[in-house]
Amino acid sequence: MNGGLTKHLNIIDYTLSSLWRRRARNASVLIVFAGVIFLVASFQFVTEALTETALDSLRTAPEITIQRLSAGRQTEVPLDYGEQVASIHGVREVVPRIWGYYFDEVTGANLTVIGVDLERMPLGEKLNLTLAEGEVPEPGASGWVLVGRSIKRIVESKGTAYLSLFRPDLSQASYAITGVFDAVTDVLTNDLIVMDIGDARDLFHISPAAATDLCVYVANLEEVPNIARKIAAALPDARVLTRSQISQTYQVVFGWRSGFASVCLLTALAAFVIFAWDKASGLSPEERREITILKILGWETSDILAVRFWEGALVAGGAFIAGCTGAYIHVAYFDASLFRSVMVGWSVIHPSLRLVPSLQVSTLLLIFCFTVLPYMAATVIPAWRSAIVPTDSALSGM
Repeated sequence: MNGGLTKHLNIIDYTLSSLWRRRARNASVLIVFAGVIFLVASFQFVTEALTETALDSLRTAPEITIQRLSAGRQTEVPLDYGEQVASIHGVREVVPRIWGYYFDEVTGANLTVIGVDLERMPLGEKLNLTLAEGEVPEPGASGWVLVGRSIKRIVESKGTAYLSLFRPDLSQASYAITGVFDAVTDVLTNDLIVMDIGDARDLFHISPAAATDLCVYVANLEEVPNIARKIAAALPDARVLTRSQISQTYQVVFGWRSGFASVCLLTALAAFVIFAWDKASGLSPEERREITILKILGWETSDILAVRFWEGALVAGGAFIAGCTGAYIHVAYFDASLFRSVMVGWSVIHPSLRLVPSLQVSTLLLIFCFTVLPYMAATVIPAWRSAIVPTDSALSGM
């Protein structure tokens, strides 16, 4: 047993000396490989962090959302639908909601406007917990808005404390800013305006007998699929969305963006693997001479493969650690600045991405399989082909 351990320690010692002799080449490979892993890992970390942020935001969302479709497009929902839904057993509350997009010609941004009924909305009193400044007005008050930080900066740049918006007939409506959302909610609230539902009806000229959608809150979460089916049967022209379906949509959207970028990055990874294979298969005369001398000295093919394996493992392991560490720092401390335009979407007002990667074992294993294993195969297999050459043939080639 001691002899086997001594043998492996000698192999590792020889591997380290071999890496040091070719330190310039190995360092260049390690840097390039770490850069490739950095790009692949960054996209994976960003995708998981964004998905986790989206799922956290949905925990306070209504269990079921009802929208109405006409000619394949969303239209207003009559409030009478809410009375039908409220009669279904298991429904706790049905709350109308007004929301839409407002185009700001000055900034060229589409702002999201949501009108809520604080008196009927469950957890409405907890809206204060999301604010960094100000507070939510008392239920029934009007003429107020809660805004994201970017909108607050836009208003302050105009030298006023009021947010002015135009109705469809170009008449102006002004609202007092009573609260500003906290920075930790920027992903969701950076371009968001929350106001009283009556003010939102007035801003978008929506009938008092209609709403943009209906938020359905259910007493027993296990009954959500059954209640959703009953609603769909009772309202044939309605689109019924459950919270789990919206969650799946978030995952598909972020996964598609990450997948598209990852496919582009895999071409760079494939090019690097081909480069490594070419370098490894085209062993230099010095390396061939080294293998021949080792075989003459009694080294077996397995010993030579062990040396090549440890060389590749040390280079690939160092690149993997450096690449993943750099990706974590890039996402957690620099807000994934290199990929901001790809991941945050089309909005002109981009939120500050305060993301914290979860570093799941499955994610690290996926990155390892996509990067390290191909590199190991590209270095060990050519070395094996050179090591199995008979000694006399290798001597004749020297």
